[in-house]
Amino acid sequence: MKVSVLAQNLSGSEIIKIAGEINELKKQGQNIANLTIGDFDADIYPIPTELKDGIIDAYNHNQTNYPPADGMLSLRESVSGFLKSRMGLEYGANEILISGGSRPLIYSTYLALVDPGDWVVFPAPSWNNNHYCDLTGAEKLIVPTRAENNFMPTADELRPHLKGATLLALCSPLNPTGTMFSKKDLEEICDLVIAENKSRPADQKPLYLLYDQIYSQLTFGEYKHYDPVTLRPELKDYTVFVDGGSKCFAATGVRVGWGFGPAEIINNMKAIVGHMGAWSPKAEQVAMAEYLKNEPVVDTFLDTLKTNIQASLNTLHEGFQALKTEGFSIDSIEPMGAIYLTVKVDYIGKTTPEGTVLANSADVNFYLIKNAGVALVPFSAFGTGDDSAWFRVSVGASTLQEMKDLLPRVKAALAKLV
Repeated sequence: MKVSVLAQNLSGSEIIKIAGEINELKKQGQNIANLTIGDFDADIYPIPTELKDGIIDAYNHNQTNYPPADGMLSLRESVSGFLKSRMGLEYGANEILISGGSRPLIYSTYLALVDPGDWVVFPAPSWNNNHYCDLTGAEKLIVPTRAENNFMPTADELRPHLKGATLLALCSPLNPTGTMFSKKDLEEICDLVIAENKSRPADQKPLYLLYDQIYSQLTFGEYKHYDPVTLRPELKDYTVFVDGGSKCFAATGVRVGWGFGPAEIINNMKAIVGHMGAWSPKAEQVAMAEYLKNEPVVDTFLDTLKTNIQASLNTLHEGFQALKTEGFSIDSIEPMGAIYLTVKVDYIGKTTPEGTVLANSADVNFYLIKNAGVALVPFSAFGTGDDSAWFRVSVGASTLQEMKDLLPRVKAALAKLV
């Protein structure tokens, strides 16, 4: 059967492949701690009660027809107020677009700004930029990052690649690492974008910045989220933000995302999202509009969610650091934001008790799945080589007790490798 060239060449998700392995083992009765998916177990982390009640009430009041293509005005106004109160960002309702989660926003940003053959610059590891380049026919310019800088790109790393590029795609807190830009590092990158755009003739497309901050409300301790427009207001004309309620309200299945940026770009994205039919359901929009206005309730929910997520992340981080102290080839980076911990499991090239050599990160991961009942995601799923020993650990679908229980299993499994 003949299909399109795009369909033939679009690569599948490594995370889905791992999930298939986990499901097969679960069918055999094995208990696997699934730390792969960037999601929440709704029994462990339910959405806010007030939001759930609002959704039910909206359905009971027959809010079930098509919403406006750019989203309910009431929600866009609530998002505008939320951005102002939380981050000091000034965006009117006409500069905000609502969609069914954040993916349509990222895809429509690519479609609105990037022509086939245009260069898109993004760091590795990062989430899904490679696939959006494939979908739009863009040329990938992947910039490797370093553990020494928490896998966040620096201005020095990006500088050689921005000349002539159309889009720079950044994310903070970063999926897959849970790490964040420092103020200084993001300022230096902003200055690069400003300088590049000043160097371009009027008839050349500018360098745009896609800034994914879907995890911006989930930060821990002294770590603070920064954004390009607050740091450099002149970037407002070139920056498209991706945001929403999916992560900060543990509401991934509710499908309410919001993007914001220059009105002309948002208007073009609105047309694209409309043709895709990628709207957020109307009842959910109505409920989210009311929920965002209740700041004390939002604060209480976020405080509780962050406390619980941080407890799980810290438990794993401290546990892996203890293994490192014991001499295991393990490391981890202090959790800063999101629901992820970055872990190094440096056992590529080791041999299992059965005599099998672990040739790459995928082999190490499947060894841990089968022998420790723990499933991670290698950074190769996020654009690095399969020789990287770093992995993403996601804690949203597991309990704190499960975090504690898996550490001895990991220790025992690694101790068997030679």
